[in-house]
Amino acid sequence: MHWLNWYTAMCFNRLLNRSGHFWEKRYHSTGFPPGDTRRALNTLRYIHANPKAANMQQGWFYDYSNYGSYDRLTQDGLTQWHPAFLALGATLDLCAAAYRRFCKKYKPKPKPERKSHWGEKKLAALRQKLRAKKVSPGQKSLWESWNLPFDQIQAVAKDFVLANCLNPDIVRVRFDDTT
Repeated sequence: MHWLNWYTAMCFNRLLNRSGHFWEKRYHSTGFPPGDTRRALNTLRYIHANPKAANMQQGWFYDYSNYGSYDRLTQDGLTQWHPAFLALGATLDLCAAAYRRFCKKYKPKPKPERKSHWGEKKLAALRQKLRAKKVSPGQKSLWESWNLPFDQIQAVAKDFVLANCLNPDIVRVRFDDTT
């Protein structure tokens, strides 16, 4: 996160022809020791709760989150259970039950009302001007350099979504219609 914040700040400062701090304090992030299981579980729960806290859904299951792998112990082909999760019980079923109870206790803090910042209008205007997508020499698009066949990408995405969604039978129809 530190590198990403630094890099985007440099790019925006260059784009806006300015210097100095770009991101506010709320974008500050720090790591934590691998042995801090309490913080790891709180972070994991916070990530899994984001779609619910943003009112994108009612429950914890979200097609593009790996909460289903933690709740139902499904294998989605991408997720590895965090060691803090595995420390919750002697068996995987006990770990899943303990994590489920842990998540149900979570009450996200209400989001503060959105404030207008000096850069919002300026960045929106710049976005309109830069629609032509100029590419600097030496920059590559992630997708152009990705050589995986589309079928493999689609298969991994399908496995992930079906393993983590609330009702796989309903979601499977969506994939069957497109393949």
